[in-house]
Amino acid sequence: MPSRIQIEEDKVTTIWLNRPDVRNAMDEQMITELTTAFHDAGDNQNVRAIILRGRGKSFCAGADLNYMKSIAEFGFDENVKDAQKLAALFQTVYLCPVPTIAMVHGAAFGGANGLLAACDIVIAEENTKFAFSEVKLGIAPATISPFVIRRIGEYGARELMVTGKRFNAREALKWKLVNHVTEESTFEQMMEEIVQHILSAGPVAVRETKQLIRQVDASNPVEELMKHTAQMIARLRGSAEGREGMSSFLEKRKPKWMD
Repeated sequence: MPSRIQIEEDKVTTIWLNRPDVRNAMDEQMITELTTAFHDAGDNQNVRAIILRGRGKSFCAGADLNYMKSIAEFGFDENVKDAQKLAALFQTVYLCPVPTIAMVHGAAFGGANGLLAACDIVIAEENTKFAFSEVKLGIAPATISPFVIRRIGEYGARELMVTGKRFNAREALKWKLVNHVTEESTFEQMMEEIVQHILSAGPVAVRETKQLIRQVDASNPVEELMKHTAQMIARLRGSAEGREGMSSFLEKRKPKWMD
């Protein structure tokens, strides 16, 4: 069976959703392939960033309805196992140790919003349409909810998830579902600018900072965080990358990781 995704491997790795004939709707095979791709890219120390995007007219139309219909015929336990695979995909994207950037165009419906919400940075082309359409199908946006609600908050979720209404990229920006909205003509340029900022930073420092943000956001006791963050900065200051970063700044030259 043909792969559901395409991967362009480099220090900036691009993962393409590649089912344009069905607007990149997700099925079991795509879910498995995406989980593996993000896991492998995150484990590769040469990878500095991951771009997620969709072939064809849309980023992703959510779950493949034929796949969903077949799943509905499964027993409860099989349904749970299947849902856990989807949840594991979103968790893998969310925990990916390198920066992740979703480039969204056309449409992002249902589970597609779980993918983009789990990414660090989301760039939306201004004509993109969004919807948490699950309630229109008689189901709930369950597996995506932990990641979406982290982004848009409880009351944003109440309006968008409960109504299932469609909304545009500017509204998505207002709800903080996306970070940037741009015209089609500047879509690639905005991504390149963000990537260049990432590449100008220390690769170890970026990975450590992603971990730091998750730990601080996890509502750990302040005393515990103070101890952990002090140890982290001490370790990074004394590291080879930390010493190189400070030396290059003082010597007014580019750090070696930009060579």
